[in-house]
Amino acid sequence: MSGTRTAPTAERNSLSTGRLGIWGIVFLVASAAAPLTVVVSAAPMAFRLGGIGAPGAMLLCGAILALFAAGFTAMSTHVPNAGAFYAYALHGLGKSAGVGLAFVTAYAYAFLCFCFYAFIGFFGELVLTEWFGSAPSWWVIALASAAAVALLGMRQVDVGAKVLAVLVTAEVAILLVIAVAVLIIGGPEAPSAAGFDPRNILAGGGIGMLLVIGFGAFLGFEGTAIYAEEAKRPGRTIPRATYLVVALLAAFYAFTFWILTLAFGVEGVLAFAAGDNFESMVFAATTQFVGPLAAGVVQVLIVTSFFACILAFHNACTRYLFSLGREGILPSTLGRTHRVHKAPATASLALSAACIAGIGIAGIGIAAVFVTDAYLGLAVWTYATGVLGLVFGQALAAVAVVAFFARDRRGHSPWRVVVAPVLGAAGLIAAVTLIVIHFDLTTGMNGAINWVLILPTPLLFIAGMIYERILKTRRPALWAALGRTEKPVERQAD
Repeated sequence: MSGTRTAPTAERNSLSTGRLGIWGIVFLVASAAAPLTVVVSAAPMAFRLGGIGAPGAMLLCGAILALFAAGFTAMSTHVPNAGAFYAYALHGLGKSAGVGLAFVTAYAYAFLCFCFYAFIGFFGELVLTEWFGSAPSWWVIALASAAAVALLGMRQVDVGAKVLAVLVTAEVAILLVIAVAVLIIGGPEAPSAAGFDPRNILAGGGIGMLLVIGFGAFLGFEGTAIYAEEAKRPGRTIPRATYLVVALLAAFYAFTFWILTLAFGVEGVLAFAAGDNFESMVFAATTQFVGPLAAGVVQVLIVTSFFACILAFHNACTRYLFSLGREGILPSTLGRTHRVHKAPATASLALSAACIAGIGIAGIGIAAVFVTDAYLGLAVWTYATGVLGLVFGQALAAVAVVAFFARDRRGHSPWRVVVAPVLGAAGLIAAVTLIVIHFDLTTGMNGAINWVLILPTPLLFIAGMIYERILKTRRPALWAALGRTEKPVERQAD
């Protein structure tokens, strides 16, 4: 690299290689999607605002993301990098778009990390209060979670994967127990396929909100490519892990959403969703078909599910910060890894420190200014903002994939790198549009405040593009080296 920047040693600016297999990556990424929290919190809202077509909408979103994944994983064999979206945009659309998207994606991941601390604090306080009669304030629980994540974030990535594997397995297990109980006992009416009828999915204005919830349910699925440098045989592992994540999540969400229609009946589930206590739908079904003890287990697992979310997004965000530090876009110290564990230690500490500071400030601010709880005062709008940024990143990465293979398919089939990516890009662009249109439904707020939350995404993208121009003018050697840290991996036949 140039003399304008001190190049880190090869030992300290590379991640641990060959640590993750297919299932390790699947658990890391599936935990970011938080299947239990999606079913408990998103399913009632989907039925309430989108109608009976909610189960089918989950399959629709999964299909769009599978189309995107075809080209996305093909590109991962040519551009393996812990800052996947940044690297893909850089190679597909140019350095300006790459740096712009790097800013947006790091911001979105960090925002989501922060918002999940608010969620775990809120639900942790509720559960402890119900079980023991009192509980520490939400921000104390959030700080304790941040300390645990900071510790795990310093370890080798497979340690975090093992923790997440246990948590995700528990989430899926309890939901399957509920589903089996409903199937055995049966609901108030015969099973219905109304939830998968295209007319119910596309009817009225509900499709917009269904897609917002649907794409939000798959957040972080693109994280498979982030771990390309740490995967065993990434040319095979990354595509298979990606397809597995999308397929398993889509099938699981559609099935569990449909189980709720069986538990309450088609009209019953819509009536429950329209009521004042709609958010308790899954708890009510659990109590009715399995028992109150199982409902208590679900309460505990919601907290651990959000912890899994935080750890997964923390891992993803630190790898983006690491990649940008290694490239010289952010301070080079962020591009250094732990001497023993080869984890992005500096980036992990920086993110943990920022989140801990934010939790402290928010804890004071919510109590003194907003006079509301952490859910309404912090978690909801930070989640909406992070979702918008990440889906924007997915959409732009999809366009970058199309551009990357437009002139040279590099030995891949036309379906994998042309047709499927174009269809996926169109679907994701539509999703971004619908999220913006329905942003007030996601945040629960009206007026200009929504634009205050929306605008950072395009403004950061523009700022990144401007910064790239500055680098080209003032630090040409560093600019010329952008995107050259990738190491090629073997490509598997389509």
